[in-house]
Amino acid sequence: MVVGARQAVDALPDGVVIADAQGVVRLVNDRAAALLATSRDAAEGRTLAEVLAVTNQDGVDWVSCTRPYDGLVTRTGVPEQSWISPAGEEVLVTARIHRDGRGPVTDVAVSLRSGRARARLDRDRSDLVATVAHELRSPLTGVKGFVQALLNRWDRLNDEQKKLMLTTVHADSDRLSRLITELLDVARLDTGRLAMHQRPCEVAMLTGRVVDSVRAGAPHDIDVQLPEDLPQVWADPDKFTQVLTNLIENALRHGSDPVTIRAARDGEQVALQVDDSGTGIPPEIRRRAFTKFWTTGQRGGSGLGLYLVNGLVRAHGGTVTIDDSPQGGARIITTWPAFAAEC
Repeated sequence: MVVGARQAVDALPDGVVIADAQGVVRLVNDRAAALLATSRDAAEGRTLAEVLAVTNQDGVDWVSCTRPYDGLVTRTGVPEQSWISPAGEEVLVTARIHRDGRGPVTDVAVSLRSGRARARLDRDRSDLVATVAHELRSPLTGVKGFVQALLNRWDRLNDEQKKLMLTTVHADSDRLSRLITELLDVARLDTGRLAMHQRPCEVAMLTGRVVDSVRAGAPHDIDVQLPEDLPQVWADPDKFTQVLTNLIENALRHGSDPVTIRAARDGEQVALQVDDSGTGIPPEIRRRAFTKFWTTGQRGGSGLGLYLVNGLVRAHGGTVTIDDSPQGGARIITTWPAFAAEC
């Protein structure tokens, strides 16, 4: 093996084992040796079955189970599967089978990588399921409770009581709808499939609708200060509404009244800031605030709000920053492209 090639395979993040036509191992890189609890000198020159000492749940080794040197001449590989290493850890193993045309196998290249990354992914998925279940359960409990009360006590409730219950059910249904939209948009952001329908939008009108919607759920002191000459923004109105709703609800969840909303033109953009009266976000953890499942304080939430805010704003070509508000809480500033009539 040429020294440069040896160094190249040792630099790979995954383990590599290469065996020749007779099933004798000719190359083992450092990562494979570590995963297989062996050394390069001890492995090279031995059979693939001896070196690749990973087994399935039934204790059958990889070579006996997959038989890479047998089978149809059209066979070119072995799909990735989970195996157990000699140390008892999960290892993901896949292989490429090389042939001389349609003749016998000339060599088998096996790739190994630790299953820890997949375990982390599984934990992230479990966290998502747990988070979604928790967030869905709260409004669903409210909806079910009030609907049950209406069904059982309809004749004994006056119109005001019925209206209050139905208003609460409506607010909880809106919360469920927003959560489902958030989850779908998170998935679209992660896969690069987010659809945008941008057009000129009136900031004051959209802000007023969001504030009225938030106040409908519970009375809050929300101070809106928007200049009359504020230009329109070039944005998807649904996404703009989603971002502002998340920011206001986040401010109310982690702070207290009042919440202040201000906007101003900043060159070719419009800067929209939301101030709360909470404890703020320390500078050293502000970058983490835009990651998935990040929560702080006693009233956590889904942990997807600021992650989604950051993704949606950046999809519009804007930015999101966190600063300190004069009330001692957090100030979150989003920028949006101002609409130019000649566009």
